[in-house]
Amino acid sequence: MSLSTLKDKRERGFLDGHFLIAMPGMFDSNFSRTVVYICAHSDAGAMGFVINRPQALTFTEVLLHLNMIDQTDAIMLPPQARDFPIRNGGPVESGRGFVLHSDDYLSESSIPVSDDISLTATLDIVRAISSGSGPRRATMMLGYAGWGAGQLEREIGNNGWLNCPASEELIFDDSLEDKYERALALLGVTPAMLSSDAGHA
Repeated sequence: MSLSTLKDKRERGFLDGHFLIAMPGMFDSNFSRTVVYICAHSDAGAMGFVINRPQALTFTEVLLHLNMIDQTDAIMLPPQARDFPIRNGGPVESGRGFVLHSDDYLSESSIPVSDDISLTATLDIVRAISSGSGPRRATMMLGYAGWGAGQLEREIGNNGWLNCPASEELIFDDSLEDKYERALALLGVTPAMLSSDAGHA
């Protein structure tokens, strides 16, 4: 599923606003030990963002790359902009930026994902964040995870993923190293309880 498909969506799928948590038997290196926040799920496929993979680029470097600031401006950025978190959102369109954010910021291009979280993929939100007037909570994702029609359902059926309702705290907090374990804890399980041969929940 692509971002353009997401924009056309009107009804929420049953996995919208849910976490996918990779099972130990997930051999795809793109998704080993990942937690994925699903933004859209339908018969056409699914789209989401890995929320526990770091990204080497800083927000300042993104602004410089986009020619939105120069080196002199970079020194003057407010602290919340300099420290703004960027994640490796997935293997699809890895050079493209998306911002998951709280619903206190909305533009014409913002897409509601859940009752509390929206997605914006245009430069207006980047400008707002750089000036200190962005949303209360937000994370930039470079790239996304996408599945074709029926693909995600097959992966879940083959014991590739667990799923549960998402936690806003987990989406936006900066502690990445234990986010996988904390996501599993939402289901009341630990990695030691899981086996790549176990049935899915």
